[in-house]
Amino acid sequence: MCLILFGYKISNEFPLVLAANRDEFYRRPTAVMHFWDDSPDILAGKDLEQGGTWFGIHRSGTFAALTNYRNPAALKQNAPSRGGIIIDFLNSNKSPECFIHDFEPTAGEYNGFNLILGNMDDLFWFTNLTNRIERIKPGIHGLSNRFLNTPWPKVESGKTALKKIMDTSISKDHLFSLLKDRSRPDDDKLPETGIGPEWERILSPLFIESDNYGTRSSTIMRVDRKGNMKITERTYFYEQRLGYKDLDFFIQA
Repeated sequence: MCLILFGYKISNEFPLVLAANRDEFYRRPTAVMHFWDDSPDILAGKDLEQGGTWFGIHRSGTFAALTNYRNPAALKQNAPSRGGIIIDFLNSNKSPECFIHDFEPTAGEYNGFNLILGNMDDLFWFTNLTNRIERIKPGIHGLSNRFLNTPWPKVESGKTALKKIMDTSISKDHLFSLLKDRSRPDDDKLPETGIGPEWERILSPLFIESDNYGTRSSTIMRVDRKGNMKITERTYFYEQRLGYKDLDFFIQA
C-alpha cells in the first residue's frame, strides 16, 4: 500500500473503516485478492514477483497492511521482501505485540516500512525505522510513505474527506470516490523525500497516474459491530483506459 486511511472506533455502525490505495509499476505482475491455496484462511492480493502482499485478512478477523518508507538514499540491496511480513503475521496466530517482539531482531534487515496490524478491538502501528510498536487510539488516521499521521497533503486531505464520510453515509461508493482524488497540492506543500520535484508532484495525489507507475488497486474494508467484514477490492486496468473490476468478499464473525 502507498496510502491507508482509516476510521477507528468512532462509528457505531462500523467501528473500523479502512480505505487504501496500492501504487505500483503497471508491468509488475499481480494476482487479485483471493483466498490463498497454501494459506486458505488468508484473503489477500499477491505480488507475483516476490510472493508477498500489501494487505491481508485472516478469517479470524485479524488483518495487516504495509506501506514502504520512502527514502531512496537508504535502500538496501538484496533486502528481504517486505510483503512476506503480512503473511508471516497472519499465519502466526500471535497477538500483534507478541509477533513484533519476535520479529523485531530481524526488522532492520528490511528496507523501511510501516505496518498496521490487529483487529477491530486492538490495533497497532509498527515501523522498523524506530522499532517501536504503538497502540492506535480511536480517531481518523492516515498513513503514506513516512510515519502514521505525518501531515503530507494527501494524508491530510484524505483524513478530512474520510471524516465527512464517517459523519454521514459510510458507503463503498463514497469511499472509492475519496480514493480517486487526483488533485495535486502546490509545490511549496510537497514533501522532500529524495526523489526530486517531478516525482514528488506525480506521487502527491491520493490517486496516482503516470506513464509507467500509478494506483493499481483500491481496497475498502468495513467491519461492523459484530465483527463481520465487508471487503471490496477494485483493480484498475490501464490498458483499457482505466477500466476496473470489483471483487466483493464477506467474512462472517
